Amino acid sequence: MRWCRSERGWTLIELVVVISLVAVLSTIALAGYRNAITRSKEAVLKEDLFRMRDAIDQYYADRGEYPMALPALVSDGYLRSIPDDPFTNSPDTWLPVLSNIEETSPVSQGIFDVKSGSDGVAIDGTSYAEW
Repeated sequence: MRWCRSERGWTLIELVVVISLVAVLSTIALAGYRNAITRSKEAVLKEDLFRMRDAIDQYYADRGEYPMALPALVSDGYLRSIPDDPFTNSPDTWLPVLSNIEETSPVSQGIFDVKSGSDGVAIDGTSYAEW
């Protein structure tokens, strides 16, 4: 007796192999996508920190004192707006670092630096709050 293979459809084994390959490829693509999103948020965070620190330095150079609050950078024209922290999606979560100025100094205490309020960990293993 001769076996005649029908050319009309797929066998169950062929379907399982194809579905498995699609699942593996989509898993790899999803991991790459998530990694790319995190890297882009990290780049935005670095840029925002650079811009705000630069504005604080310009404020100090112009006025001889540090700003008392981040909104002072906006109201005095050093920034257009306080950017959203890309990991907390809020402009209110930035952590200001106050200057360590002695009481005998003529400069008043103000915001010397700014950090992210996110408690997340970067791809390189450092905390976003340490940047």
